[in-house]
Parts: sequence; C-alpha cells; structure tokens
Amino acid sequence: MNIQKEHEEKIEEIQLLEQSLQSLLQQKQRFQNEQIEIENALNELNKTKSKPYKIINGIMFEAEPEDLKKELFSKKEVIDIRIKSINKQEQEKRKKAEILQKEVLKGIKS
Repeated sequence: MNIQKEHEEKIEEIQLLEQSLQSLLQQKQRFQNEQIEIENALNELNKTKSKPYKIINGIMFEAEPEDLKKELFSKKEVIDIRIKSINKQEQEKRKKAEILQKEVLKGIKS
C-alpha cells in the first residue's frame, strides 16, 4: 500500500469520526434539554400547593406529587447516565481523531 493511499484512508476515517462526533453532540444536546425540562418540572412541583396533572397520550390526569417526583428523578437518572456515556464516547473519538491527524501531518511533512 503506498503512502498516499494510506493518508487518504486516514483522512476519510477522520471525516467519519467528525460526523460521528456531530451526531453525538446533537444527542447530548437533546438529552441536556430534556434534563433542564425535568429540573424545571421538579422545581415547579416543589413550589406548587395544588394537585399536579400528568399528560398521557394527550389525556390529562390528576397525579400524586410524590409519584411524579419519583418518575422525574428516575428519568433524570437515565438521562444522566446517557450523557455520561456520550461524553465518554466523545472523548474516545476525539482522541482517535487527534492521533490520526498527527499521523497524517507527520506523513505529509516527511
């Protein structure tokens, strides 16, 4: 395999890593937005004195505040885990891309 072909493959791999990173960042942003919504809902639940309502399939039901809090905390935990997982994947992809970039630059200079 000639050096030029090797560099092209590494550049393609870097491009794929960057696309994958973009996708991860979009997912992370969606989860962070959802996390903010959950935190806002929990704050409102703590402030309100009246009975809260929950919407399921377009139908509004009266709900117990403690049940809603448990559900929201559970959702928040799942989202936190997903964000941590995405952060880990993001770090790994960035490191791999950085290594490939250094290899390509080193190959181009020599």
